[in-house]
Amino acid sequence: MSVRFVALSTETARRYQVGAPDANGQTPERRTSDGSGLPCRHCLRNVPKGEEYLVLAHRPFATRHPYAELGPIFLCAKPCDRHAETDRLPGIFAQSDRLLIRGYGQDERIVYGTGEMIATDEIQARAEALLARKDIAFLHLRSASNNCFQARIDKA
Repeated sequence: MSVRFVALSTETARRYQVGAPDANGQTPERRTSDGSGLPCRHCLRNVPKGEEYLVLAHRPFATRHPYAELGPIFLCAKPCDRHAETDRLPGIFAQSDRLLIRGYGQDERIVYGTGEMIATDEIQARAEALLARKDIAFLHLRSASNNCFQARIDKA
């Protein structure tokens, strides 16, 4: 089973970068990076020290429902290039010891029993195993410490 790691879409990132309201209806906050661990969900790189970034509420689901988690994410304030979809764990995630991986069904609901904190060097194999299941349509990769959305993982 092949997988694809998928960054936030360029269309979504650009809307936020020009000031569109976030999932809470608020204008994204602008801040200046101190260079420490502010991963942009579009380019999947840390925002460089001295560069502006956005903090905003994002709901990475097509519809609203009880399982459609909403949470904070960071984005480069200036337009950046989207990280290419890849079948390998993007390098930015190697900076973490562990991440949360969680499976969702076609209806965007959590598939119970799929969520777990996992060592980054085990994510690839676990993602392949979960996506081989018929009841799982996609996965989220989330922060182990704060549960923030990092990227989506799809079947290739």
